[in-house]
Amino acid sequence: MSNGVLPDYVSMAKPNPAANRAPWYKNTAPTYAGIFLWFVFWSQAPSGGGAGAPGGVLGQGIGAALLGLVIAALLCHFLFYVVPGLLGMKTGLPLYVVGTSTYGTQGGFLMPGFLMGVLQFGWLGVNSYFASKAISSFFGDSAIAWKVIAIIWAAAAAFVGLKGIQYVAKVATFLPLIPLAILVIMLGKTMGGIGDFDAKALVAAGTVAGGATGGGLSVLGVILLSITFVVGFFATAGAAGVDFGMNSKDEKDVRMGGLVGIALATLVAAGAAILIAAGAFGSTGKYAMDPSTADFMGGLMGSAGTGKVMALLLAVAAFPPACFSSFIAANSFKTTLPKVNPFVSVGVGAGVSILLAVTGLAGKAGAVFTVIGASFGPVCGAMMVDYFLAGQKWAGPRAGFNVAGWLSWAVGFVVGILPLVTSAKIPAAPLAAFVVGAVLYFVLAKAGLEGKVLEMPPAKA
Repeated sequence: MSNGVLPDYVSMAKPNPAANRAPWYKNTAPTYAGIFLWFVFWSQAPSGGGAGAPGGVLGQGIGAALLGLVIAALLCHFLFYVVPGLLGMKTGLPLYVVGTSTYGTQGGFLMPGFLMGVLQFGWLGVNSYFASKAISSFFGDSAIAWKVIAIIWAAAAAFVGLKGIQYVAKVATFLPLIPLAILVIMLGKTMGGIGDFDAKALVAAGTVAGGATGGGLSVLGVILLSITFVVGFFATAGAAGVDFGMNSKDEKDVRMGGLVGIALATLVAAGAAILIAAGAFGSTGKYAMDPSTADFMGGLMGSAGTGKVMALLLAVAAFPPACFSSFIAANSFKTTLPKVNPFVSVGVGAGVSILLAVTGLAGKAGAVFTVIGASFGPVCGAMMVDYFLAGQKWAGPRAGFNVAGWLSWAVGFVVGILPLVTSAKIPAAPLAAFVVGAVLYFVLAKAGLEGKVLEMPPAKA
């Protein structure tokens, strides 16, 4: 592939026509809201992704927890989503084409296209782990049962994502109403205990329960933990804003879709979970930071059986997201590995998902979110700077490998991943990865390390 010739996947790309686009409340907002209503996200909100600090984000009280959540939600919208969404809206092109401006026509195959596909199997592993754990409550929480369920769950989702996503899409619109209804019910049950919540007592109970030392987090620590957790979870979906944006009619649709579907949905889902955990502790004094478990829900409802049914319903509602992750991964692999049978590439990915689930690695949500944030934080940062340097438009495909993009990603990824692989303390690592990616791309671009922009063929009606 010559550096001066556009590859077919770029030259043959056709913008999504205006006639195929719809208002924000019909596509972007409900789809993003469904992501945040996934119980794996909001169930981790009180603990901040299971980071281990006694009291999690509630260590300084409900006000500090909600403040951190507001800041994290706004960062997701303004820093990670808006520019990709505008790029998609203005070009009508998908992420793997738009990304060639930041990473080059050759580099664009790998970044962000192939990387997006690889990380989707990480999400499939997370989905399989938590869904199988929820269902296994019907089998006495047997380790064998949840591992078998995890294997079947991941394999089924991968198959449907590869062959039959259109059928899942028909019910995916309504299934997010299940976790929303469960959140509303639990919030109603725990609201009376919120006034009796004591953050110091929660930290003390968490210290005893977890054997942790050092007490709870400071207010700044709570805010940084919220940013780490929420931004890490959202990073890939932020870059995917390009694909959402190509279905938006105008800039207003892009921004409203994000404000409602991302910022507001984050506050509703994660905020409700935080209030539920606080209210439950205020009422019972029992330390429990995951509101999605069968035991927690059964305790609130006064029936262990009801708790198990609610956990099962949350798992059922999580199946379409598992299929969508597989669908995105399959499309990515079909594009980047066209000569490999998709059953083979997706099968290998599903095998990795199963391994992550049955070993319990996928259950370490905080670590998973750190990897996601480290991988796509610098992608979103570099894309934002590329967009503004080009005069708030898509610069166009760049030849070969764009050095500025790849170097900014590599350094940003290292910064984002350091807290997971070393003892280094990097506050809000996914946000730090974004900042490093953005700043370094700007410096390298000004130093002349951006690739040559190639001319796109004129769009045909």
